[in-house]
Amino acid sequence: MTPGQQKLYNSIDEILWNEWDPISVNTHGLPRDEYQCYTPEVYALKTRNANQESIAKHLLKIETEIIGMPGGIEHCRMVAAKIMALTVNE
Repeated sequence: MTPGQQKLYNSIDEILWNEWDPISVNTHGLPRDEYQCYTPEVYALKTRNANQESIAKHLLKIETEIIGMPGGIEHCRMVAAKIMALTVNE
């Protein structure tokens, strides 16, 4: 991974932790690595030029099918928009 790709990866991880956080772990002092297993999937979508809706639906699927939360597509769209705004600086 180039430094730019690593920065993108880390930025996605931060967004998942700070913005997405479907079970509010970052406000309850739970382990920082709670969502890191999802970062590679979201990074792959971003680098394969997936659109915002595809990323939002992927996040929603994680929320509802993997984590077991009710989910919220509008929140996932907001998070996906932040991910879409990220760029790779080589």
